[in-house]
Amino acid sequence: MQHLYLALALLVAGCSSVPSTAPPISVGGEIRQPETGTGVTAQPGWHGDRFAVATANPLASEAGVTMLKAGGSAIDAAIAAQMVLTLVEPQSSGIGGGAFLLHYDGRETVAFDGRETAPAAASETLFLKPDGKAMTFHEAIVGGRAVGVPGVVRMLEAAHAEFGKLSWASLFEPAIRLAENGFPIGQRLHALLQADPYLRRDPSAAAYFYDGNGEPVAIGSILRNPELASVLRRIADEGSRALHEGAIAQAIVDKVRLHPDNPGQLRMSDLAGYQPKRRTPFCSSYAPRRAEAPRSYLICGFPPPSSGAIAIAQILGILDDTDAGSLPFADPLWMHYYTEASRLAFADRSRYVADPDFVAAPAGNWYSLIGPDYLAGRARSIGPRSMGTARPGIPSAATTTHASMPEQVEHGTSHLSIVDGYGNALAMTTTIEDAFGARQMVKGFLLNNQLSDFSFVPRDDNGEPIANRVEPGKRPRSSMSPTLVFTADTGELVMSGGSPGGALIIHYVAKLLYGVLNWGLSPQQAIDLANFGSLNGPTLLEEKRFTPDFVEALAARGHEVKEIGMNSGLQAIERNRRAYRGGADPRREGSVMGE
Repeated sequence: MQHLYLALALLVAGCSSVPSTAPPISVGGEIRQPETGTGVTAQPGWHGDRFAVATANPLASEAGVTMLKAGGSAIDAAIAAQMVLTLVEPQSSGIGGGAFLLHYDGRETVAFDGRETAPAAASETLFLKPDGKAMTFHEAIVGGRAVGVPGVVRMLEAAHAEFGKLSWASLFEPAIRLAENGFPIGQRLHALLQADPYLRRDPSAAAYFYDGNGEPVAIGSILRNPELASVLRRIADEGSRALHEGAIAQAIVDKVRLHPDNPGQLRMSDLAGYQPKRRTPFCSSYAPRRAEAPRSYLICGFPPPSSGAIAIAQILGILDDTDAGSLPFADPLWMHYYTEASRLAFADRSRYVADPDFVAAPAGNWYSLIGPDYLAGRARSIGPRSMGTARPGIPSAATTTHASMPEQVEHGTSHLSIVDGYGNALAMTTTIEDAFGARQMVKGFLLNNQLSDFSFVPRDDNGEPIANRVEPGKRPRSSMSPTLVFTADTGELVMSGGSPGGALIIHYVAKLLYGVLNWGLSPQQAIDLANFGSLNGPTLLEEKRFTPDFVEALAARGHEVKEIGMNSGLQAIERNRRAYRGGADPRREGSVMGE
C-alpha cells in the first residue's frame, strides 16, 4: 500500500507551509468559506494504546486527557474540551451554539441532538426583506435575527447523566482556570480577528478582542476572560439551568431582541423550554472494493436534521456502482466519478432533507435514499462527461410536495473525536455557524447565527414550500457529519472522525473514510490528501494541490473546475491492532493526545 500513498503524495507536494489565499466557494456570486485559511503546518500523526483525544486546539485536547487520566469517560473528556474550546476557539463553537454527538458505549451507538431551534415567534419570512426578496448573508446574520436557541450545554448535560463518570462540576475546572489566568493568542485566532469586518461593531467583543485602535490582540498576548469564568462556574454549580434561565438567559435575550439594527425574536420561554433529542444514528453498510484485506463496515453518522450521513452514504454507494473502486486518487477519472456522485447526492439533499419532526422522509424512511436499487439507478446517470447540475431522484414509492432549496452559503464548526479506557467512543461536531457567529458577545461568549442554515426563501416560484424553511421550534438542516465506523461482522470500533467546513464537511469526511477504508491509508495520510468535491455546481479542487494536467483532464470531461482554499479541520482516531492511531488536519491547529 506504500506505493499507493507515494502516488497520492504527488498531488499533495508542497503543502507544509503554503497559506490559503484563493477565494473560497462561490454561492450565488458570493465567494465565501466558513473560516479564512491561515496556513498549513505538517502533522506527524499519533499512536497510543489506552485512550485518545482529538480536538481543534491543543489546550482543549489537554483538558480532555486530564479527565481521562482522572478516570473519566469519553463524555467527561468531551465536556471539558468543549468548555475550553468556548474560550480558545471562540470563532467556531461554544456554549452559545449547538452540537451533534454520536456516542458508543461498547454495545450500542446513540445520537444526541443539541442542534439550535428557531424561536417560537419565528416565521418562514424571517429572512425576507419588505419587497419579498431574500436578505444577503451578512444582512441576515450580524445581530440578533439569526440567533437560534443554543443547545450544546443542555445536550452535554443529558449525555453526562447517562455516560459520565466524573462529577459535572469537575469538568469545568480546566476552562475556568484558563479563563481566569489567560491563554496566549495564537496566529489563527489573530488572523481571523484581523480579517473579520463585523465583530468590532459589537462593544463587548471589541473591548475583549481588540485594542483602542481596532487592532486585534497581538499574537502571544495573554487573553483573560473573567466574565466567561463566572458563567462557567455557575453552569458547573447549577447545571444547564444557569444558561437557560435567570440572569444569563436574560442577558442573551436582551442582546438578541435589543440589537439596534437587526433584532431577533428570542424569548426567555424559548431558552427555558429547549430540550435536546436522543435519536437513532443513521448507519449504512459499506464493503469497499479493496484487493488487500477486504472487509465490510458499518458507517454510523447523524440522522436528519443532519444531511451528512445520508449524503456520504449516497456518495460511497454510487461510487461503488462505478469503476471508481479500481482507480487511484491520482487518476482524474476517479475524481470525475466522485464529483458526479456528489452532484447526485446534493440534489437529493436539497429536495428532501430537513428536521424530521417537521418533514417526512421520502417513501416514509430516510433509508429509501440509500437503497441499492435507487443508488444503482442514480449511478447509471453518470456518463463520460460531467452532468454539470444534477436533478433530485425519486426513491421508490416516494411522493413530495417540497421544492428544492436554492444554493446557499453554509458555515461552521469544530470537531472532537475521543476514545476512553472503558470502551466508550464518541464523535461530536459542534458549532456557532459562521466564524464568530452572530458577532454578538454576551458575558464572555459568542452567540450563534444558526438560523441562517434555514432556507432564506421559504417557497419556490410556484409557491411550493421548501423542506428546510424556517418554522417555529424547528431545527435547521446541517451538514455536520460526526462519524463512527465499526466492523460489520464483529461490531468492533474502527474509527471516529469528523470535520468543520460548512457544506464541504460532507466531502472532507467522505475523503477520510474513502482514504482509510478503500486505500488503506492511516488517518493522518487520509487527512493530508488534497480536498475536493462538488455542491452540485462547479468541481472544487483545493488550490495549489493538483497538477495542471489533472485539472485539464477534468475540463476535457466537461467539468467547470474551481481551485479554491478548502480549509478543512479533520480529526480522526482509528483502532488498529488493539492500539490507536490518530490524525489532525494540518490546515488548522488541532491535535491528538493520549496514552
